[in-house]
Amino acid sequence: MTEEQHTPPQSLDALIVLIQQNFPSMTRQFQVSARYLIDFPGEIPIASMRQVAAQAGVQPATLVRLAQSLGYEGWNALKSVFAQSLRQVPHRYTEQARKVIRSKNPRDVLGKAVATQARNITLLEEMNADRLASAVSLLSAAKRVYIAGFRASFGPAFLFQYLYRLFRPSVSMLRGDAGSLDMELRAINKGDVVAIIGFAPYSHESMRVVQAARQSGARILAICDSIVAPIALDADCVLAFPTETPSFFPSSSAAVALLEILTEQLLAKAGKQAVNDIARTEDQLHQAGAYLNTN
Repeated sequence: MTEEQHTPPQSLDALIVLIQQNFPSMTRQFQVSARYLIDFPGEIPIASMRQVAAQAGVQPATLVRLAQSLGYEGWNALKSVFAQSLRQVPHRYTEQARKVIRSKNPRDVLGKAVATQARNITLLEEMNADRLASAVSLLSAAKRVYIAGFRASFGPAFLFQYLYRLFRPSVSMLRGDAGSLDMELRAINKGDVVAIIGFAPYSHESMRVVQAARQSGARILAICDSIVAPIALDADCVLAFPTETPSFFPSSSAAVALLEILTEQLLAKAGKQAVNDIARTEDQLHQAGAYLNTN
């Protein structure tokens, strides 16, 4: 903690950022302890300090000193941040829907919605300024790219796959139609990258994709609503987006904006050959009659 930081982080995301910033200068024992906190956040609220220390392979006193180095009075204050995060269960759609129908003034609803979406998109730069270049490099170096997103995350995932395939044919969508996900996952190999998109509440299918990618030796790009989301904890790179909304479902507007930015940067890195691929794709689509002739 610096002298300017009088109050330690009270959210798990902010705590993770602080740990990441301080990690290079930490002692070896602090690094071991901090890595365990990041990798297994769900264990911290339900285990004793001695249990956490034993699992991490350090002494209990090390956890106390780590907590104090991060600005907390002791272990219990640090643990409470993890406990609070565990209690922050996503709002059920039904609960949010009841709030929506109580909003009678359409003008008020519109203004609030626009302001919320604008704030979500503004936050993208702060959340990904140090991450975007790594994601572009990871995808660009892949032999093949597999993209997955399930339920409400399918739309953003499909858009990303559609745009990326305009200039890179070696991009595939993991859809899992008719229960075929296990068959599709067999195609993933070492040297590939799996981009998995998701936000709370997280789907079981997304974790199956992450597990299959790791088992095959592929690398993982998690594009999600938190750097400590289940699909992000074992990822090689993480991009994050906010999902705040006054409506009854999490907003995917920022996710779509982030994926459009990512695609733009992938095109820029690919260079002139990618432009030629887009031109060829457009010509093929027009010749096949994919678009209406408005001339």
